Amino acid sequence: MLASLLYVLFGRVMALVLLRFRSSDFKELEIVVRRHELAVLCRQVSRPALRPADRAFLAAASQLLPRERWRLFFVTPDTLLAWHRRLVARRWTYPGRRPGRPRISREVRELVLRLARENARWGYRRIVGELHGLGVIISATSVRELLRNAGVGPASQRGGLSWREFIQGQARSTTACDLFTVDTIRLRRIYVLFFIELSTRRAHLAGMTEHPDGAWTAQQARNFVFSVSERPERLEFLIRDNDGKFTRAFDTVFNTEGIRVIRTPVRAPKANAVAERFVGTLRRECLDWLLIANRRHLQHVLTEFVGHYNTHRPHRMLELAPPEPRRPPPTTAILPAAAIRRHDRLGSLIHEYIAA
Repeated sequence: MLASLLYVLFGRVMALVLLRFRSSDFKELEIVVRRHELAVLCRQVSRPALRPADRAFLAAASQLLPRERWRLFFVTPDTLLAWHRRLVARRWTYPGRRPGRPRISREVRELVLRLARENARWGYRRIVGELHGLGVIISATSVRELLRNAGVGPASQRGGLSWREFIQGQARSTTACDLFTVDTIRLRRIYVLFFIELSTRRAHLAGMTEHPDGAWTAQQARNFVFSVSERPERLEFLIRDNDGKFTRAFDTVFNTEGIRVIRTPVRAPKANAVAERFVGTLRRECLDWLLIANRRHLQHVLTEFVGHYNTHRPHRMLELAPPEPRRPPPTTAILPAAAIRRHDRLGSLIHEYIAA
């Protein structure tokens, strides 16, 4: 085994020595032999399998040899030129850029659809301008195609302003009113008129009577307009239903003050949902648990409940705060039990808890 290894090493060393001192004619003969062997291999292989490194080496070598010597390569000159152009293009082409317009991400697509649905009066360019303000660069054509594919038409064909959107946008200057009835022990029916502000949920008890008519409701409207004339926000809209007790004289009182009266659709209590919810809260938390003796008794009960409703009762719309809190909430997170006081209203029917 050792003798074989020494023989191989000796043969390699002798080959290197002979290669160092061989003449140029001997080298030319070796080149001719290599060419002939290459021609034999080309006859055996119809299409050689070249790697990218092989193509790069041959293309670079072709630039060093004159054009008349290119017949030595086993590929055509057009192939060598194509490989060279590919190398140059790869050298000067920036990676990562694909031809055509870039794809729109899912986040941008969802944002475009959200803006279109939440703003029915916005056109393509208005949406594009809003997106530019958010740092999203997109063309109006792309926005139009996105909305068309999603089934959302242009601004002129989308749905108009909904009742909910109108109420939210005009809440600070809108008040609702309604009538509800209370039956006494002697089965006498009393009609109660109230107003409620949509932005603050503050309720106003206007009046009560057993015989409501147009003159009475108009007088209560005058009293209410006089009481809210000094409020900071100007009242612009009043929502009422189609009750016959709200006559033309009732609407005239508000119209003369620049307040527009909006009538709800027929048999649509949800259009005046804030007032309807106040009536439901009043009945569930107060009137359903009491027997009303007469009008004076009802006046006292409603005054107490409206005071509780405006100054203490939490409201979900106001983030669990009352419309007119009497004192700011305590800063400490946990209060001892001895520091909590209970205040009773209407004979312990309603409990209010305050920090001492």
